[in-house]
Amino acid sequence: MHDLQPTTALGGNAPQVDTFDHITVAENDGLALASVAARMGHENTCHATLKELLGAVPEPGKAVLHDPEAGFWMGPDQWMIGAPRKTHELLADDLKDRFGDTASITEQTGAWVCFDVIGPAMPDLCERLCAVPIRRMTAGDAQRTMIHQLGCFLIKRNNPAHIRILGPRASAGSLHHALITAAHSVA
Repeated sequence: MHDLQPTTALGGNAPQVDTFDHITVAENDGLALASVAARMGHENTCHATLKELLGAVPEPGKAVLHDPEAGFWMGPDQWMIGAPRKTHELLADDLKDRFGDTASITEQTGAWVCFDVIGPAMPDLCERLCAVPIRRMTAGDAQRTMIHQLGCFLIKRNNPAHIRILGPRASAGSLHHALITAAHSVA
């Protein structure tokens, strides 16, 4: 039997954390992710199930920062659901059971890299990276944007100095480089 060791999106045995005086860029390897897409003719039932799960259906440009599951709007009748991987390793399977034939559920954990950017210089860093109105965003705002020519999602967390960025896992190194370069530039 093989002794396989999982690696993070950046290739390490543990998530990478880069700390500066004014900001921290932390790889978050602890999320389970699954997408939910309402099936045609079942939108209302899918919305009701989503409301049961999160407490509300995420609207365009919004996230529901519920605990332990959270979700954000990705497109018309499409959402991304996230939860701690330690307790929700089978998130996609659990959602398939919960939504039944009302939605198509796709495992997304291995497709995305997540970075938590925290610190007082976070708005300055964001302004160097992408065209989101970061200074007007409030907790629960979610935007799709381009960072370093990569399609990413940016979610404003409850802490005013905290954003979560989801980007394509295959480009984790490029996204990390862009974040670190921007963090150096706001020093």
